[in-house]
Amino acid sequence: MGSIILVLSTIIGILHVIIMGLEMFASNEKQAQTFGMSLEFVKLPNAQIALKNMGIYNGSLGLVMIASVFIFQGTTRFSVLLLLNVFVVIVGLYGGKTVTKSIYLIQALPALITLILILMKLV
Repeated sequence: MGSIILVLSTIIGILHVIIMGLEMFASNEKQAQTFGMSLEFVKLPNAQIALKNMGIYNGSLGLVMIASVFIFQGTTRFSVLLLLNVFVVIVGLYGGKTVTKSIYLIQALPALITLILILMKLV
């Protein structure tokens, strides 16, 4: 079960780095399409600032999750991944409610499954 947790956590981390790339570097058209926003809105300077700001957070979360898989060992590793997956579930639930419902499936569900696996391992 430990290996599955590490693979899922790595995939979730990579997903957040990809989300960062979309939020920070994708074209306005791609951002509008990906995040279910109007192109007119995405082109607004304040919307770009907000997207890039969210990108920094998503990228940081993803990189820390990936690094945790390799830096920590034993119970500490799974405790850190537990905390990070809790963050991802919270962010995924909020994003699913406020941005697009697909975030529930893409972001929150994989983190929730991983979270449950970690809890099963630690208990």
